[in-house]
Amino acid sequence: MTTPWGELRLARFPEDPRDRLRAWDASDEYLLRHLAGTGVDLSGTVVVLGDRWGALVTALAAHRPVQITDSYLGQEASRANLARAGVEPGAVQLLTTQDTPPRKIDVLLVRVPKSLALLEDQLQRLAPALHEGTVVVGTGMVKEIHTSTLQLFERIIGPTRTSLAERKARLIFCTPDLSLERPANPWPYRYDLPGGVGPVSGRTVVNHAGVFCADRLDIGTRFFLGHLPGTRGARRVVDLGCGNGVVGTAVALANPEAEVLFTDESFQAVASAEATYRANGVPGHAEFRVGDGLAGVAEGSVDLVLNNPPFHSHQATTDSTAWRMFTGARRVLRPGGELWVIGNRHLGYHVKLRKVFGNSELVASDPKFVVLKAVRR
Repeated sequence: MTTPWGELRLARFPEDPRDRLRAWDASDEYLLRHLAGTGVDLSGTVVVLGDRWGALVTALAAHRPVQITDSYLGQEASRANLARAGVEPGAVQLLTTQDTPPRKIDVLLVRVPKSLALLEDQLQRLAPALHEGTVVVGTGMVKEIHTSTLQLFERIIGPTRTSLAERKARLIFCTPDLSLERPANPWPYRYDLPGGVGPVSGRTVVNHAGVFCADRLDIGTRFFLGHLPGTRGARRVVDLGCGNGVVGTAVALANPEAEVLFTDESFQAVASAEATYRANGVPGHAEFRVGDGLAGVAEGSVDLVLNNPPFHSHQATTDSTAWRMFTGARRVLRPGGELWVIGNRHLGYHVKLRKVFGNSELVASDPKFVVLKAVRR
């Protein structure tokens, strides 16, 4: 990436030479050009919210910015990109959306996230640290910035306007209004599940902002809950890509003797899963881990993996995450252990499972979803 401060070699995480997706886009470049061209004072506390793969903090590393991200993969990419650029460890502070933000912010740079709820939650958390002189600039591709996006900035921070578009990217300029009466932050959001969904019927769900389908049970998970395998005898179960933890909580309720690992690359998701689990007083033992899929889980140590793979990486459609989840599941499963997958019919996961496991069985289907099972031989 060419920046006003030189060229940077950047990569996503985990690095894959076959991956053609870049670690930056035109909105990152537009923001950096604006900062350099207008002479924004970067000598104070600079906070970068939602930096997807570390492009912004790597370019601005000389100013010792603070990054706030919901993505473990994004944070690891940032760490690797900073090291590749020769930035000394600790020069950039890497925080998560669950961490306490800085008490005072002089420059707030916002890479608009896909989730409007996550943007709302984070602006609410950061607004108290802004002052009259704080420079607030958002950036995103035109297709990512909507009227509702601008209304959030306006309602939580102050008067908002946008730039002209350049290379399908746009900037957002917001002036803090300290007299603004902000609405209460609605996150995390709690609701009770409907009946007819197995052991979690009527149970409480806790969703932090940014977690998929935060205000109701999505139809894919509902279908999966109706076709989960019997888990008696399963000693260790993984809810892989756990989201709000409803599936893993259902397993823990059905089989209190099982040890359930909830894992996701989203800090918000794992916090939601743990909150959902705790809110229901579930017996048994559970572990909650933010990470890259099943990395760090011992080979041959798991009896059952339950998985609803994402097929988007921000705005890009990709099957790379599903591939890594499936290969990771095969590695950690014991012989005879099973991977159960819920997915949209059109994604063709049965083909991938046969390549990875050598087998795939259709457990259930409807016009939109399929539940598939693969066995580690």
